[in-house]
This record gives sequence, C-alpha cells and structure tokens, in this order.
Amino acid sequence: MEENKRSSFMEKVSAVIVDKRNIIFFIFVIAALFCAVSRNWVQVCDDITKYLPSNTETRQGLDLMDREFTTYGTADIMVENISYAQAEDIRETIENIEGVKSVEFDDTDMHFNSAAAMFAVTFDGTNNDEISIKAYKEIKEELKDYDLRTRSDVGNPLKAIINGEMLIVDIIAVVIVISVLLLTSQTYAEIPVLLITFGAAAILNMGTNYLMGEISFITDSIAIVLQLALAIDYAIILCHRFQEERQDKDAREAAIVALSKAIPEISASSLTTVSGLLALSFMQFKLGYDMGVVLIKAIILSLVSVFFLMPGLLVVFSPLIDKTHHKNFVPKINFLGKAVYATRFVMPVIFVGIAIFAFSFSHKANYVYSQESTESIRKNEAQLDSARMDSLFGKNNQMAIIVPAGDYNKEAKLISDVSELSLVEKVTGLANIEAKNGWYITSSLNPRQFAELANLDYEVAQFLYTGYAMNTGEYGQVVTNLENYTVPLIDMFDYLNERRDDVVLNLPKNVEEELDDLAQQLADGKKQLRSDDWSRIVLELNVPIEGEKSFEYLDIIHGIVARYYDDYYVVGDTTSCSDLQHSFENDNKLISVLTILFVIAVLIFTFKSVGLPLLLIIIIQGSIWCNFSIPYISGNNLFFLTYLIVSAIQMGANIDYAIVISNRYMELKEKMPLKQAMIETLNLAFPTIITSGTMLVSAGFVIGFLTSNETISAIGMYLGMGTTISIFLVMCVLPQILLMGDIIIQKTSFTIKKSANVTHKTGTIRINGRVRGKLDGVIDAEVHGVFRGSLNAIVDVGDIEELPVQTEQIEQSEEEKPEITDGGSK
Repeated sequence: MEENKRSSFMEKVSAVIVDKRNIIFFIFVIAALFCAVSRNWVQVCDDITKYLPSNTETRQGLDLMDREFTTYGTADIMVENISYAQAEDIRETIENIEGVKSVEFDDTDMHFNSAAAMFAVTFDGTNNDEISIKAYKEIKEELKDYDLRTRSDVGNPLKAIINGEMLIVDIIAVVIVISVLLLTSQTYAEIPVLLITFGAAAILNMGTNYLMGEISFITDSIAIVLQLALAIDYAIILCHRFQEERQDKDAREAAIVALSKAIPEISASSLTTVSGLLALSFMQFKLGYDMGVVLIKAIILSLVSVFFLMPGLLVVFSPLIDKTHHKNFVPKINFLGKAVYATRFVMPVIFVGIAIFAFSFSHKANYVYSQESTESIRKNEAQLDSARMDSLFGKNNQMAIIVPAGDYNKEAKLISDVSELSLVEKVTGLANIEAKNGWYITSSLNPRQFAELANLDYEVAQFLYTGYAMNTGEYGQVVTNLENYTVPLIDMFDYLNERRDDVVLNLPKNVEEELDDLAQQLADGKKQLRSDDWSRIVLELNVPIEGEKSFEYLDIIHGIVARYYDDYYVVGDTTSCSDLQHSFENDNKLISVLTILFVIAVLIFTFKSVGLPLLLIIIIQGSIWCNFSIPYISGNNLFFLTYLIVSAIQMGANIDYAIVISNRYMELKEKMPLKQAMIETLNLAFPTIITSGTMLVSAGFVIGFLTSNETISAIGMYLGMGTTISIFLVMCVLPQILLMGDIIIQKTSFTIKKSANVTHKTGTIRINGRVRGKLDGVIDAEVHGVFRGSLNAIVDVGDIEELPVQTEQIEQSEEEKPEITDGGSK
C-alpha cells in the first residue's frame, strides 16, 4: 500500500496499461481487422495539379474544364519497322475496333518517320470509362505481333505500376529492418515484438486514411516506408528500457517502470519529427498538407502502438526474450572519438567553409516543376516506350484556351492570331474545324449556302431557316430578309437535330446519312470544345513544357487572348509549372522558417537552453544545404516538391541524432575529461544512431532505386543521401562544435538559474528520480536508492523523500544501495 502511494502518476498509468493488456490486445485486433478492410476505401489522386491553390489559373481552368467539357480518352500507338502501306492497313484495323472514335494518321513526318507509324487514337469514352479501357486493350492485343509501343492514361496504368513497385519496396524495407535489428538488438525475441508493434501502427495508419477522403499517390506510396523509418525508434527506446529494468525486476514491474520512463522520452523525441511534418501542412501547395497530415497521423498511431500495445507484448514475450540474448554486434568506435577530438579545431572550420559553399550551390540548383523534367534511376516499360516515341516524333506541348462562348467571329480571329506564332504547330477550335467544301462548323450560312452544303432542296432549307428564326424570336428575318438571313452552321444543325422527330423532311437516304455523320461530328466537337457558357481552343506547341522560353511564350499567348477577352483561362503543363513556380517561391520560405522555428521551440523546451538548439540546427541545416547542392554540382534538375518534402523530414527526423549526441556529451563532460567524454559519447550514441539512421537511409535508397515514378524516386534518393550526410556531420562535427560552443550553451541556459527548484536536505534521504547538483560532489544522473549526506541539487524528474532515522539500517541493506546510471543506461 505504501509502495503505491510512492508511485508516480506515470507509473500508475503504466500499471493500468500493462495489467489491462488482454483488453488492449483485443481492441487492437478489432481495430486492425477494420483497418484491413477500410484501407480499400481510400481514394488515391494521381494528379498533383489538384493540390494547387484554388486561386491559381491552372486549378480554376481545370475545374472549369471538368464541369463544362468532355475529354475523351486518347492513346498514342506507334508501330516500328513497317511500310506506309502496312500502316494504312493498321489504321483501318484500329478504326474497326469497337470503342475507337477516330484515328489520326497521314503521310507527314508527324505520323510516319523512319519506317515507324504514329497513330493518334481517340476513344468513345473518357480515360476511366470501360469502353475506352476495353478498346485500348484490344488494340494492344491486335497489334501484339508488331514492334509496338503505346502511351496512354486510359485505365490509369500509373497506379498499377506504382503499386507493384511499392510492394517490392515494402518487402525489401522489412528485410532490411529485420537485418539491422538482428545486428543491433540485444535479444532475438525482441524482433517479433518490434515488428508486431510497427505492423499494427502501419495498418492503423493505412486504414484511417479514408477519413481524409482522398490522398495523393505520392503520399500513398511512401507513407508506410517513411513511417517505418521514422517511428521504429520509439519501439526500440522502450525495448531497451525494458531490458535495463528487467535485470533486477520481474517482467510486469519492468514493463511498468520502463513505460513510465519511456513515455516522456519518446514523446519529446517525436515532437521534433512532428514539427518538421507540421511545417509541411502550411504549404500553399496542398500536397504538403496531404503528406504532412498522413505522416503526423502515422507518428501518433506509432506512439499509440508503442505506449499501449508494446508493453503487453514485452510481458508476453519476456520468457523468450530472456532466453535469446546474444552478443553485441555493434563495435566500439574509440578510433572515431580520438580522431574527432584530435581534429576539434580543424573540422568545424572546414564545416563552416563547406556550409557556405553548400548554401550557395543549393540555391543555384535548377529547380523544375514538371515530373517529366527529371529522370528516375529505374525506368518502367511505359517510360521507355514514351522516350522512344519522343525520339522519333518529338514531344508536343499541349495547351487549352478557355473563353466565353457565343462569338464565333471573335474566336476565329483569336485562332488566326495564335496560329501565326512560329512555334504553334496546331490549333483546334470550333471556329477552324472544316465541315465541308471550305466551310467551317461556325461559319454563318444563308439558306442557299446551307442547301448546297447539305445537299438539300432550297425550299427545304428555307423551311428550316424559317423555323429557326421563329424559334429564336427573329420574326423580322422571316418577313423581310430570309434570303440573306445567316445562321452559324453548328447552330442550324443543333436546331435540326432537336426537330428531327417533329419535322418530316422526306430526304433521300444518302442525304440523311450524310446529315447524320455531320451531326455526329458536330456533337463530338461540341462536347470537347463548347459548352453553354464556354469555348475551348486546343493548341499544340513545339516548346518545352517548362523553362524561360516556355514561360515567355505563355505570356505571349496570354497577351493575344487578352486582346479579345477579359475573362479567360490558359491551361496546360506550362501554366501548371508557372503556377507551381510561384507557389514554391512562397512555400520554400514558409517551410524553411516554420520548420526551424518549430524545431527550435521543441529543443529549447527539451534542453532549457537557447544556445544548444541553435548549434544543433546549424548542423542539420548544413546537412540540408550539402544534400541539395548535389544537383547543382552534378548538373541535374531538382523537382521542387522533392526539396520541400525532404528538407522538412530531414530537419524534423535527423535532429534526433543530434539530440542523442548532445544529451550524452552534456552528461559525460561533467564526469570525465573532455577527450574521454567525447569518446564515450560516440560509443554510447553510435548504436542508437546507426540503428535508426541505417533504416532511414536504406528506406530512402530502396525507394530511390526501385521506383520508376520520378517524384517518388527523387524523394527516396535525396532522403537517403541527406540522412547519410546528417549522420556524418552529427558523428564527426557536432561534438567539436559542442566543445567550442560550450560557453554559449552555459551563458544561454536558464535551468540552473531557477533557484526555486533547488532542494536542500540533510540527513538520510531517499532519492527516486533524476537530480543534478551536489551530493558529496557533483551529480547529474538518474538515482534510485538512498544516500546519507547533504543534498543541494535540482530535481528534474521524480521525487525525493526524507526518511526517519529508524529506517536507516533497513535502507542501507545491500539490496537497496544507491544505483547511479548515466541518463538511465547502465
């Protein structure tokens, strides 16, 4: 009873968690089963432009197009090593496939070059309609005996490719994690505990993603691997705590004490990671919010699994854990500590010089805003096919101009002006689609001209025009000017189709068939190019998707359209890149500032010092600059999203390595000479850093090398390289900077000055907690036991109790002699 009274609040909570483990197991099983089903409810978005701010031209234009127009599915079909006559036969074969609306092919270099034919196929449905998917599959089946290459978004092939690749990545990541744990763990039986704990957290995170409604394909692809790399530390910390307490306690008590100590330690560690991810969620480009929220949720659910599920697992597996201890495979690194101390006046100077150059180089990197401007290390079949097509026929840059509908003459003038631009290869709009005999579908015809075009009797045409005028309320035209009354061809056909069931024209069969064909062409054209309120004009340009020249051309097109319309949109990959560029300029500053501020706030709270957090930030920020100077030095493009995501994760996650070094060094330098303190610091911190760091580095490089999506691959590669650089700087430069910055740390510390926390006791005193001060000397350690003397120290965690004199003999027995450990590690 008395022991319960002395238990801290955290120990009481921990006891409930451990004792109610069977109920907790049941809850986790039910939650895991539900999430295994609900993960299939998650909607995945494969279009990153959907995450653009709502006020950008691209987002507004795309939303308008989705509402107002039908965009049919298309495919580029290339067949090599054939003659032109064979190509004509193939075109006929494709045209006869059900679901194919049209096939564009001719003898120009755009369609036949170097014994290769390029067929531009349009389907009867959209990219996701079953009729388009079935027709696309049938085309590939019909032409499988040819040297065939295809390119299309029909059926969303990207999703299947990424899912297949990420399944392999996940499996390899798990193998790597198990291998690392085998080398760095203390017992073999703790590995299944760690894997079950993480597996539960992963399935809970995947299953709760449906609550967001929709997540990006990038987030969906890499979240589980990043969760593993970022959050496995928490389980390892609790496992090590349990091993320490298990040496002199039974399994239940060891789990309770270990959990009570690990909760504040793990929570503090997770805050820095959450801080970096939280900064992502403030991006204007909402993909940052998407990824930030999912990964923060992953961290929180990992904490839930570690704090609630893992303690019970440790108790259940404790017999096996006790039986499967093995030797420590992690070597001592005394040599590194000695080398670091010997170069303590050299390396910081070199680091500062490198950091200055890295800062400059990272800002000179060629940032790009289209995935197609970067390359992944691995290429999938679709990418290889597309590259081959581009090498033979080039790659066009497509744009759409959206203007208010109703004035066909104005549209025709706009099309004419845009067509005169030297790098515009093709313009498609209602105002320049030829219907027949040189007439366009928006041309205004009088009754006689319409009769000649449609092969009708003049009287029939007059009858139709009279009906049209009456229907639109233009009665004066019928009475005085019917012969010269003109109506746009597309409007007359609309009227004709509406009244076909009401008016009997008694037309010859061939004329009716011809009218039906024209009406179908007009209907298809209208679905794609005109709605009740808007018209769409499609351009094909011979300019790159992005770059200075492309953006200049975009400005020119904006200028031409602005001559005719006040309200308009220019939509396309180039516009998207321009919007992303402007968004990046703001997001880059925002993310950099917020990440540093959030992390500094957490570190100040953790270390109760202003100077130490700044020194740690310098190291990690230096590693970020070094990481992103690589694209400039190597001459490669850097996708903007890669920089934003990796820099935030690198700052939030890698700072933990610096915290481990700093904690150890600040403790040990009070107990031993600085050289020995530095050597011991690296020896003690190395297992933790190498375990966590190896997992994050491996996860990054596995993603980078095994995924073909350019964005996902780049995130993995730069995360792996950045973490490697961070580990090197933390192990080889940070201790020296801490040594040189010791005066700064002491001057900016505000813990020692808070005299209100200093406890003065004399006599026989029980200590249970972390204390710092004089105890017949200076102490900064965790103390469990009793000592006799004078206490003049700060109690950071835990409590103290002054004992009656009569308990002195009992308390000084061998079983309860004071036990002092450095930071809790024996």
